[in-house]
Amino acid sequence: MTIKRISSGGEYEAKVGYCRAVVANGFIFVAGTCAQGDDIPEDIVGQCQSALDAIGKALAEAGASFADVVRVNYYLPDMSEFELCWPLLVKTFGANPPAATVTECNLITPKDRIEIEVTAALP
Repeated sequence: MTIKRISSGGEYEAKVGYCRAVVANGFIFVAGTCAQGDDIPEDIVGQCQSALDAIGKALAEAGASFADVVRVNYYLPDMSEFELCWPLLVKTFGANPPAATVTECNLITPKDRIEIEVTAALP
C-alpha cells in the first residue's frame, strides 16, 4: 500500500505532529481544518470559507475535489452559529452532498469558530 502525505504548512502540523491530508487505500483523509493564514477572519462564515479553501487545496493536490467528498464532520464551539455557514456549504458541495455530522466542542484555540474534517474517495 502506498501512502501519500500532504502538508499545508499550517503552524499546528509541526507542533502537534500531523499533516493536512493522507491518501491511502483509495481515500483522502483530510484532517480537521480551521481557518488558515496570517489574516484569519473573526466571523464564522469567513473562517468556514478559509477552512474550505485549505481543504480544497489539499483535495486538489491529492487529485480530487469537493465532488469526491463522502463524509464531512463539522466541529463548532457554538452550535448556534452553524446555520450561518449553511449557504456556503450547500454551494461548496452542490449536487454531491456528503454524509455529515456536527459536534459542539472546544477547538484548538478560543478564536476558532469552526473546524472541518473530510474524507473523500479518489476519483
